[in-house]
Amino acid sequence: MGQLRERMIRDMQIKGYGQSTQKAYLSGISGIARHFDAPPDRLNEDQIRSYLHHLIAERQVSQGYVNQVYSGLKFLFETTPKKDWVSWRIPRAKASRKLPVVLSKHEAARLFAVTANLKHRTLLMVTYSGGLRISEVVNLKPVDIDSDRMRIRVRGKGGDERDTLLARSALEILRRYYSQYRPRSWLFEGQIPDRPLHTRSLQKVFERARGNADITKPTTAHTLRHSFATHLLESGVDLFFIQRLLGHKSPKTTTVYLHVSEVPPFL
Repeated sequence: MGQLRERMIRDMQIKGYGQSTQKAYLSGISGIARHFDAPPDRLNEDQIRSYLHHLIAERQVSQGYVNQVYSGLKFLFETTPKKDWVSWRIPRAKASRKLPVVLSKHEAARLFAVTANLKHRTLLMVTYSGGLRISEVVNLKPVDIDSDRMRIRVRGKGGDERDTLLARSALEILRRYYSQYRPRSWLFEGQIPDRPLHTRSLQKVFERARGNADITKPTTAHTLRHSFATHLLESGVDLFFIQRLLGHKSPKTTTVYLHVSEVPPFL
């Protein structure tokens, strides 16, 4: 599917889709192409139904993954070859709603305290301070830190920009970090010069810190974003303001934190 793949990538870039979305869609399309050993744009409705059922019944993947494949196919048929997508006949899997795992403020403080490496501690504290996605953290540049307004400029999904919070403690450690490492193109540079840190590296930093802090909850680096939102809500910050800081397009996405906050916002 060489030419089809290139056309799909071009169309996703034109629409402003982020790298993670492009990768997810292409992965799903490649999977169905391998399954039938045929170009995906030539598959019929029965084959698509069969593959989606195969993912659920035989491979037992998550509903989120099935919907990801569904969305990739829908984009492919509607945008690239410009065919009709039979979405009214092929149902989308109903995604189950799972509550996010969050750290308490004490656990978050312990996580930072046990991280001795200055770069690693700065990385974790900035992630939490702004409620950032891991892809957003590694793509920060030194100019994105606004110490006068105590804000972080973030380039989010689809190239959208927003401002989020910069905590005083995060600014203090950022100054120490900048003095020692002198980052240039990227705030957190990887091992390759002039390249940003890889997202997997951030995950490994978090996993190591979690172990050192004896945190047994099923958490990832993304948990820092969930914890940021939950702690703001518990402090009485308006849900709409939290939505803006997180870059959620719909307030419905942000309301999930109402279910995990320890103190109801109206008390």
